[in-house]
Amino acid sequence: MEIKDLRALIKMITDTDITEFEMENEEEKILIKRGKEQEVIHVSSPAAPQYMQPAAQAPAAPAPAAASAPEESAPAVDAYEAITSPIVGTFYRAPAPDADPYVEVGSIVEKGQVLCIVEAMKLMNEIEVEFKCKVIEIVKQNAEPVEFGDVLFRVERL
Repeated sequence: MEIKDLRALIKMITDTDITEFEMENEEEKILIKRGKEQEVIHVSSPAAPQYMQPAAQAPAAPAPAAASAPEESAPAVDAYEAITSPIVGTFYRAPAPDADPYVEVGSIVEKGQVLCIVEAMKLMNEIEVEFKCKVIEIVKQNAEPVEFGDVLFRVERL
């Protein structure tokens, strides 16, 4: 694949909601993954120059690290437990657009109660709490994309 074709492919991926793209043929394999934490572009081909890989990654790496540093340094965050996304998908606070959210900040939640839905490939996956707790913070916004391990809620165990 020529550099201009690779650049066009990267631009197409970044202009859409696609988070992962993979293409393979006899001569080369291309894997592009993107998300909040980093963009990774792997190109393996005997004809592909090695300088392409660092150049594509360099602009993406510093920005997310700088943006996430203030959030991680907040002292109140360490005092609570995080409930994270078990899958990649779209976070929804309610079972339907016109329905009330499953929980609000301050809600007391029983073990096994549904906190939210993460939609993945048109499947609605209910995320249940594994212990009784109080919702302290709802980290993600409704209909926001989430990655595996992203914090969805901060809770206080009761």
